[in-house]
Amino acid sequence: MKKIGFLSFGHWSPSPQSGTRSASDTLLQSIDLAVAAEELGADGAYFRVHHFARQLASPFPLLAAIGAKTSKIEIGTGVIDMRYENPFYMVEDASAADLISGGRLQLGISRGSPEQVIEGYRYFGYNPPEGEDDATMGRRHGEVFFELLKGEGFARPNPRPMFPNPPGLLRLEPVSETLRDRIWWGAGSDATAIWAAQLGMNLQSSTLKNDETGEAFHIQQAKQIRAYREAWKEAGHTRTPRVSVSRSIFAITNDQDRLYFGRGNKEQDSVGYLDESTRAIFGRSYAAEPEELVKQLADDEGIQEADTLLLTVPNQLGVAYNAHVIEQILKHVAPALGWR
Repeated sequence: MKKIGFLSFGHWSPSPQSGTRSASDTLLQSIDLAVAAEELGADGAYFRVHHFARQLASPFPLLAAIGAKTSKIEIGTGVIDMRYENPFYMVEDASAADLISGGRLQLGISRGSPEQVIEGYRYFGYNPPEGEDDATMGRRHGEVFFELLKGEGFARPNPRPMFPNPPGLLRLEPVSETLRDRIWWGAGSDATAIWAAQLGMNLQSSTLKNDETGEAFHIQQAKQIRAYREAWKEAGHTRTPRVSVSRSIFAITNDQDRLYFGRGNKEQDSVGYLDESTRAIFGRSYAAEPEELVKQLADDEGIQEADTLLLTVPNQLGVAYNAHVIEQILKHVAPALGWR
């Protein structure tokens, strides 16, 4: 394991028990947690993107703000639903945020997950054309975005422009020259992982994937990662790809940890249906004293195959407690996983 970061879903709720009761609370605390994680030595601060929900939705203002407040930590998403995105405008936003951060963005994109509303992407003005479903549209948006990041000119200039143009076809500006190597695809199936490898994107694999063999989640995930790496090799790409997995992992080191996570919930995989035909498997959570955690995680084949581990954090419990969660993993568990 080379890198360990956190992944926040950015929930908020008006409940008196919540430490984030508004969107403002969540956004500002996300910045504070990224700063705290950097001070602790964590490698990454990643955020989910969900629309029509009391969760983080528009990532680029947040990523840019974190980039301006930090200096070393990777800043990413896991994932942006490309069904909702204009890839041209997204190139400008992403490049600007990456330049503000000094080239630290790690953007996870995907065709999306089950939604809060029916066909929510249609409200954003995106309708799959005839013969194309929403998943195909999301992948197409992702391919266009990835191609545009090459920074090549494609637009015919106005012969009477407001400002002088460089020669030739024009490209989108600004351009972050290396961002394309830091785009990840969130794959829910083996086939989409292979597709991402062929394109040249890094791979994000979460705690949910299509149940394709009936085996334990971590075994299926490890097979997905190996298939991805084999496809990458066959495609002939010259750089080494990165692969991340996410997990809910809590080291129980005090009474507060024991109160929140000491009941042994969700210590087994679970199976459900994302829609009428897609059977999915959800990976287990881990909560134990550090010595026991080390033993359990050593048997997790998905973690062992990946080079980056993202710790899902309970953001509604506040910055101080989540910093504690991250610190306990970094201090007591991460070294045994091969961290640094």
